[in-house]
Amino acid sequence: MKMTSAEANKTLKKLNDEYVALLNREERSKEFNAAMGEDVESVRPAYEYSNVQVELDNLERRIRKIKHAINIFNTTTMVDGFDMTVDEMLVYIPQLTKRKAKLADMSSKLPKARVEEHYGRQSNIIDYTYINYNLEGVARDLELVTDELSKAQIALDVLNNTAIIELEY
Repeated sequence: MKMTSAEANKTLKKLNDEYVALLNREERSKEFNAAMGEDVESVRPAYEYSNVQVELDNLERRIRKIKHAINIFNTTTMVDGFDMTVDEMLVYIPQLTKRKAKLADMSSKLPKARVEEHYGRQSNIIDYTYINYNLEGVARDLELVTDELSKAQIALDVLNNTAIIELEY
C-alpha cells in the first residue's frame, strides 16, 4: 500500500485510537458485578477473550508496520532546502520554537524597567532592571529565527504531503 507520510501518520493515529478503545472495552467487559439474586446472565457484558486478543494482536502488528515504515522514511528522507533528514527536522523545529520564544521575550523588554513591588513590600528605594544585550540585535535574530522556523515547517509539510511511503500491513 502506498500513501504519503501525512496519511501514514493519520492512519497510525487512527489505529492507536482503535487499540486504546479496544483495551478500554476489554477492561470494562472482562469482569462484572452482579448482586445476590440477580440473574448473572442478564448483566453479563459481551466479551470473548480469544477474539479480543486476536484483534489486539492484529492492531499491534499493523501499528508496528506503519511506525517502522514512518521511522525508515524519517531517517532516510532529506528535506528540500535543508541538509537534514525528516528525523533531524523533527528535532530542529522544536529547537527553533524554543529559541523564538526566548527571543520574543527578550525583544519585548524595555531597556530600563522599574521593578514591581514583591509580596506587598513597601520601600522608598526604587529598583530598576536593565537589559544587558543589544535590543536591535535580538529583534534581528527574532526575525531570522521566525523566518527559518516558517521555512522549516513549510518544507516539512510539503514533504509529508507529497512523498510516498510504501507500507506492507
